Amino acid sequence: MKFSWRMLLLWAVPLLLIGALLLPSFMNTQQTPGPTTNTVANSTKQYSEFVADIQAGRVEEVSIAENGRVAYAKIREPNLADRATNFRINLIPLDWENLNKLLYDRKVNVQVQANNNNGQIFTLLSNILLPLLLLGGLFLLLRRSNGGGPGQAMNFGKSKARFQMDAKTGIKFDDVAGIDEAKEELQEVVQFLKKPERFTAVGAKIPKGVLLVGPPGTGKTLLAKAIAGEAGVPFFSISGSEFVEMFVGVGASRVRDLFKKAKENAPCIIFIDEIDAVGRQRGAGIGGGNDEREQTLNQLLVEMDGFEGNSGIIIIAATNRPDVLDAALLRPGRFDRQITVDRPDRAGRLEVLKVHARGKKLDPSIDLEQIARRTPGFSGADLANLLNEAAILAARRRLDYITLKEIDDAVDRVVAGLERSPLLDGKKKRLIAYHEVGHALVGTLTQDHDDVQKVTIIPRGRAGGLTWFTPSEDQLLISRNELTARITGALGGRAAEEVVFGGDEITTGASGDFQQVTSMARAMVTRFGMSNLGPVSLESEGGEVFLGGAMMRSQGYSEEVAFHIDEQVRQIVNQCYADAINLLTEHRDLMDTIVDRLIEEETIDGEDLRKMVAEATKLPNKIKLALPLATKTPA
Repeated sequence: MKFSWRMLLLWAVPLLLIGALLLPSFMNTQQTPGPTTNTVANSTKQYSEFVADIQAGRVEEVSIAENGRVAYAKIREPNLADRATNFRINLIPLDWENLNKLLYDRKVNVQVQANNNNGQIFTLLSNILLPLLLLGGLFLLLRRSNGGGPGQAMNFGKSKARFQMDAKTGIKFDDVAGIDEAKEELQEVVQFLKKPERFTAVGAKIPKGVLLVGPPGTGKTLLAKAIAGEAGVPFFSISGSEFVEMFVGVGASRVRDLFKKAKENAPCIIFIDEIDAVGRQRGAGIGGGNDEREQTLNQLLVEMDGFEGNSGIIIIAATNRPDVLDAALLRPGRFDRQITVDRPDRAGRLEVLKVHARGKKLDPSIDLEQIARRTPGFSGADLANLLNEAAILAARRRLDYITLKEIDDAVDRVVAGLERSPLLDGKKKRLIAYHEVGHALVGTLTQDHDDVQKVTIIPRGRAGGLTWFTPSEDQLLISRNELTARITGALGGRAAEEVVFGGDEITTGASGDFQQVTSMARAMVTRFGMSNLGPVSLESEGGEVFLGGAMMRSQGYSEEVAFHIDEQVRQIVNQCYADAINLLTEHRDLMDTIVDRLIEEETIDGEDLRKMVAEATKLPNKIKLALPLATKTPA
């Protein structure tokens, strides 16, 4: 084993501390002087009894110890036939003169033991040694927590950015799919670094900063890894939270150190992940916010575009909260480009699935286009997790290939949770079946509603059953008819319970549906201008980010308008609920037939459901619902 002074010190310090704590008590036990020869104390005696024994002439010899505080005496006891016994007596220092005179008068042999100062010396040494050992131990622990190298205790202000002269992330632009527009913008930045003369020939300047904005899981960090793999220049990567410490000024010092290293290695790229941790609006909180974070942000602003330039350094940052960033950070000259990395559309999801399907054994019958159609709203990370879950299910079932069954189960698991045991209670099972068929049947019969993918009464997560709807295409704009149809379909479950079991037997199963319905109806009134209140926006899409902003901003409408908003929301929901009741009442026999089959099979595919509805209704098209409108307009 290799000898190390550091390891020796780490072991020696705790042992020395223990020794320093035990040394005083050990020395106290060793330094106590005993009596002279043949004067071992068998018992103790009171001082008054000792004086009486001296006066009676029964004391043969006395040994004074511990600076006159203790006496060891050989005394003849009358009740023991004058046999001499050794005693220990605690003396009274104030009576020492009388005792000395009494011993002299009675001619008692007295010996005085020399004072031993070793105890005081060791006590003094232990009092000095213990603080020194504690300070030394703290110093060693501090050095160890900061890397163990020389001078690391003072390196709080050094940058913690990971530096790679030639970043080998193993990811290229070919590994990034579904976000072609963002990839094209960043490929241009890479070309700027590789062949700057192509752009400078026409007077173009290299961008100083690129901000990647988008929801979580859309590939912002993946794009940064691709840039690092493609650019071929030095690459610094750091998280926004690594700038901020509990010590004021440390974050600003780390920013300075980071840009100092970057200037020494220019041209280079600095990637700051989750920049909102350090770039939030200044003065947004009550009392002025966090001074340390604001000082760090100020230093970052100066380094990006201050009095001194930073030519040759491109800053790439990622965040999913651009609304909280400081305006000075977002202006041109600091972040010249803001690239939105959004969730992929159907074509993008297909490309993402092709990338993540590499290395996975898929059944030849699997159509990735069909999977892309069934996963609207999935991000790149969601799709990667979907295929990974399918692969895990295939391995668990001891299959050689991933089949469409594993893909279906993985989608259900990702969206709704783990599958639970089927219900055994016949009454609850039938009630859940009617609830889910109510959703599916109303959605199928209503025009402008998304198609049913499947309906099941197998419990998943916290839901007793599920009805899946798949939009025919990615919808950027949603019409009033489509919103009304969605509200009606969401109310189909409660409507089925009331039609079949009556108002007294309705359950709490529709609570989640009501939250969704109320949110959509309120958005139609307050944000989309789809009511008699007119084309006005009365509420913002999201809540306030900062507590101070929420306290300073008041409601943007009067109490009378608030009353009319609630009235319009109720009218929309009530009209849609009445339409759902009418549809299910009219097609009660069809609903009973579908429920019987669902209880028997537990899952019905959307295509089979549509065939059953078409055969029973003979309707060429879906029913178009009348849009609910409020009849009363606020003055």
